[in-house]
Amino acid sequence: MKRNLIYGIIAVLLIAIVITVLYLNFGPSQANTGLDDKEVSTSFLSTLQGVANNMSIANQIGLGSASNLPVKPNSTTPLVISGKPAVVYIGADYCPYCSGTKWGLVVALMRFGNFSSLHYMRSSPSDIYPNTPTFTFYNSSYSSLYITFVGVEELTRTGQPLQSLTPFEASIFKNQDINNPNVIPQLKGGIPFIDFGNVSIQAAAGVMPSVIQQYNWSYILVQLKNPDSSIAQAIIGGANIFTAQICKMTNNSPSNVCSQQFIKSVNIFTEA
Repeated sequence: MKRNLIYGIIAVLLIAIVITVLYLNFGPSQANTGLDDKEVSTSFLSTLQGVANNMSIANQIGLGSASNLPVKPNSTTPLVISGKPAVVYIGADYCPYCSGTKWGLVVALMRFGNFSSLHYMRSSPSDIYPNTPTFTFYNSSYSSLYITFVGVEELTRTGQPLQSLTPFEASIFKNQDINNPNVIPQLKGGIPFIDFGNVSIQAAAGVMPSVIQQYNWSYILVQLKNPDSSIAQAIIGGANIFTAQICKMTNNSPSNVCSQQFIKSVNIFTEA
């Protein structure tokens, strides 16, 4: 009788552990509602950095399933901030189409520097693809020997004002997006927008939020390690495209990143 009771307790504990693991790894993005605006854990950031630095996976994926490739800028005058070529991102926390783009951008930026602070975020709960798990660049910090990164989140996930564009940032957006004949008219003035040092610009998303919308951060991170997964094909593919643009900005530095085969394969297809 006592042995049966012990076995019963063990069984209950094992079931609880299994449910917890499944919930954390396969649960919907709503599972981590308490993480919005919270700083990304050191262990998560370290694991994501490992994914970014995994050139074997990057080379296997190449372009992946990412689409809507960067286009030529309206002005090719080098964009320099704080003495280094600059990547300028303009988006918003509520924006579902910014969500997948930010995953790829974070991975790409990690290949050139480090986030000492990055925060979890989900897209709007009431927009299309609600609660898509992503990150926010608001209150985040990034450092690099090669580039300067500026990330602007104009609105919160509930649509409230958060960050205003500086006159300089507004002029970049107007010149390189709204007045750019290379941008599809339907996409002009939209977000996300990324200026890669005036080497190329990304207008709108290259990764559909539907790829990650139903999952949480933990599950997405696990899938990024599997080059055959649809999540890795989209996000790492997007990161590779962004990495190729940054390599053009830095004169192919650092060489351990910019000399990789995926850079060459991506450059065959990118328009800029």
